[in-house]
Amino acid sequence: MVLATAPVAVIPAPDLMILLLQLGLLLGLATVLGRLSVRFGLPALLGELCAGILIGPSMLANVAPEFSAWLLPTDPARFHMIDAVGQLGVLLLVGLTGMHLDLGFIRRQGRAAAWISGTGLVIPLVLGVGIGFLAPPEMIAEGVDHMVFALFLGVALCVSAIPVIAKILMEMRLLHRDIGQLILSSAVIDDVVGWFLLSVVSALATAGARTGQAALTAVAMLAGLVLVALLFGRRLVARVLRAADRGGSATTIAAVVVMILLSASATQAMGFEAILGAFVCGALVGSSPDLRVARLAPLQTLVAAVLAPIFFATAGLRMNLTELANPPVLVAGIVVLAVAIAAKFAGAYLGARIARRSRWEALALGAGLNSRGVIEVIIAMVGLRLGVLTTASYTVIVLVAVVTSMMAPPLLRFAASRIAPTEEESVREEFFDALQAPAGEFVTNAKET
Repeated sequence: MVLATAPVAVIPAPDLMILLLQLGLLLGLATVLGRLSVRFGLPALLGELCAGILIGPSMLANVAPEFSAWLLPTDPARFHMIDAVGQLGVLLLVGLTGMHLDLGFIRRQGRAAAWISGTGLVIPLVLGVGIGFLAPPEMIAEGVDHMVFALFLGVALCVSAIPVIAKILMEMRLLHRDIGQLILSSAVIDDVVGWFLLSVVSALATAGARTGQAALTAVAMLAGLVLVALLFGRRLVARVLRAADRGGSATTIAAVVVMILLSASATQAMGFEAILGAFVCGALVGSSPDLRVARLAPLQTLVAAVLAPIFFATAGLRMNLTELANPPVLVAGIVVLAVAIAAKFAGAYLGARIARRSRWEALALGAGLNSRGVIEVIIAMVGLRLGVLTTASYTVIVLVAVVTSMMAPPLLRFAASRIAPTEEESVREEFFDALQAPAGEFVTNAKET
């Protein structure tokens, strides 16, 4: 006897209305504030984050608490709906970032990227652990071992943010430059190692987990991911792109999005973050000779203008700046911010000089890798979920992400303008311009290709 299963209920009309209102308000504010930030020479990211801060617990909840409770219910099931839209945006943004990565350049510059990312990881990690031991009780969740908190803070300070760095490089038209590729390559290494360190610290924070076993498992799974991507991933991506090419531009876009999302789900299942899979897939797509890059221009426009701003705005929603009114938290926040900026800059600058890069390149690398952005926000959310961080320490870590992302563009623009361009950069610029082509040009290019 087969039992009939009732269909899943659709989203209630009031919840749907609130979701649409949230998305429209966040996107509208993010667009306006993002354009305002660009006008003042700052990344649009800053304004997009501020959109969430304005209507989140930092501002709106204090000015109009009843309206805030209606607009942004604390019910996780309802809040997660808007989170899901933001996650789609960041995964596609990271995937498109991976398509801009010049793998040949990375192989040639592997030694330099290793030095830059290595020193840029170790110095802030060590200093972050050091100040973690000096943190006030307000920063450490009850019952958490001080060593675990210190290690977690060190990991949070040593990472860089691929989505933020990529968005800044795109907006400043530096992604095709050698220095942009080197920044991105070093950030990739930073993030891969950062996720590995996060898995180890998470194991320490989880009752009954054996750190050594967790570390070995993470290394084995990461090695397996790289091996599968190199041996089978390229062939699979090429076949999918060739098959999609027969269906036109819409089919190509759908195929690329499907591959990015499935790759993201695979790395999430492996215990790594989903953005790692999205980035690896994007790199495989971008390096494939079967890709007609002009066909992806509409996807680039949608992600940059709609999905990514919504994601950065939702990240701002989780900040609560009122925590900084507590003097010990404020002092700790200033110290953490100062150490985060100085340590990351010094580490990247030192690694660049050891790798025999010019002082202007070293300065640009220090500025670019200092952007923690959304990766640090994700780590902070993991800390909250594991019970390692308090709301105060979460706010401080997210504040570091915001301030470092705001600082990067002016210094990066100043240093990059003093680095002479190369012929190889012109080839990458053609690829970049094709991906950024307006809709009208896209139609023409699609017909030509």
